[in-house]
Amino acid sequence: MFEKLIGIDLGTVHVRVYVKGRGVILREPSVVAISTRDNKIVAIGQEARDMLGRTAESIEVARPMRDGVIADYVVTEAMLRYFIQKAVGQSPVFKPLVMVSIPVGVTSVESRAVHDAAVQAGAKEAYLIPEPLAAAYGAGLPIGTPTGNMVVDVGGGTTEAAVVSMYDIVAYSSVRVGGNRTDEAIINYIRRKYNLLVGESTAEAIKIQIGSALPVEEEASLEVRGRDQVSGLPKTIAITSNEVTEAIAEPLAAIVSTVKGVLEKTPPELAADIIDRGMMLTGGGGLLHNLDRLLTQETGVPCYVAENPMSCVAIGAGKALENYSVMKRVLPTP
Repeated sequence: MFEKLIGIDLGTVHVRVYVKGRGVILREPSVVAISTRDNKIVAIGQEARDMLGRTAESIEVARPMRDGVIADYVVTEAMLRYFIQKAVGQSPVFKPLVMVSIPVGVTSVESRAVHDAAVQAGAKEAYLIPEPLAAAYGAGLPIGTPTGNMVVDVGGGTTEAAVVSMYDIVAYSSVRVGGNRTDEAIINYIRRKYNLLVGESTAEAIKIQIGSALPVEEEASLEVRGRDQVSGLPKTIAITSNEVTEAIAEPLAAIVSTVKGVLEKTPPELAADIIDRGMMLTGGGGLLHNLDRLLTQETGVPCYVAENPMSCVAIGAGKALENYSVMKRVLPTP
């Protein structure tokens, strides 16, 4: 086999690309900047992300993925082509084999769109893998054994919880709430409480720097700059970590209820395994401070953050492609 094997985590917020033998080689925002005059793509990835909220009307900065599924097919295809070319070079002798992650439980139309976009973008063959299965594989859980392995993947657009055994998903639940929804909650909270308008990037920075899923004893605070809603002038306020906890309580409650929903559907034998072994937290949202403690507190099941939570899905997709002869019986056909 001369083709490169590529695993792609096609996320709402980031795209990560794994290449066999090289590991995760790309992690870029799934953002595209388009010129509104001639509808041409101006920038993709980090370059486009830097333009978010900072461009004139002539350039529209868009996310072609929404809640883990394709919202704009043409732009997604162009974005995939850009990332595949970055991984294999401009004109490879052999087209690569690609495994792309999709949210669990998507419709056949949505999964077909991902498959077709990958093929149009330059893949010789494209296969699909449900995100929680890829996350569990990438996190190093023994998914090929007849034991219960629970994974909670908190992404940008969706949170998916699943129990995996014998390379297949036994029980799952997903909710279209993730990092984006928590950022929105922070924006709305600051607007209501301080009459201050802040952007997505600022909200994300607040969440990463001082955000916590549970109230903390030693509060941290952060200076936040934005535009005053009343005067329209720039203004600076200080926000504390416990205020952020209060702001994001609603989206976190939706994540907790999703996890509980999976535990309720899990067969008793596998549930016993999960109580012994705990659940694994993956995805960028899994890095939110104290989210593992919140899930343990609410469910009574120990929760651990994966070693490299952001890359688990891309690594798992790549490993599944390397082990395709075993995995093909459980993978969805587009």
